[in-house]
Amino acid sequence: MQIAVYCGSKSGHSTEYIDLATNLGQQMARRQHDLIYGGANIGLMGAVADAVLAGGRQVLGVMPKALVDREVAHPGITELQVVDTMHERKAGMADPADAFVALPGGPGTMEELFEVWTWQMLGYHNKPVAILNHRGYYDPLLTMITRMTEQGFAWADLTTTLIIESTVDSLLTTLESQARPQ
Repeated sequence: MQIAVYCGSKSGHSTEYIDLATNLGQQMARRQHDLIYGGANIGLMGAVADAVLAGGRQVLGVMPKALVDREVAHPGITELQVVDTMHERKAGMADPADAFVALPGGPGTMEELFEVWTWQMLGYHNKPVAILNHRGYYDPLLTMITRMTEQGFAWADLTTTLIIESTVDSLLTTLESQARPQ
């Protein structure tokens, strides 16, 4: 399975986030899954990529030209696709992916997560979309999603398609049961 991982190009204020990304990458490799991600060598992005590579699996990075220096393109990944725009980056990650995972991250992570989740809800794909809600990182977002439904701005069953797991093992087990590798 090829898993697109959305996460921060920053490391966060606690080493636990780097440890989380590393753990995800290690378990992905152990379970014979490849990584698709934004192509950076820094932050959580670099940690998950390094762990997947260390486990002997393939890593595809997709990065716009304008970010190659800013996000520090990873020189050791299996393949780096340099594209012109963020739209091309997101398509280059989403098209080959069998599943999507959001680790902690900032606005870019949120935007990528919401895009693939919205595409799924609208029927543009049927690939699983998941949040790794480590230590409640995403609890405020989940509260907002509940508010959207309560206030009538989203379908009542909005979260039924979103996988929310708190551990790497449970997340990967759920994805493995739902994904249909291409």
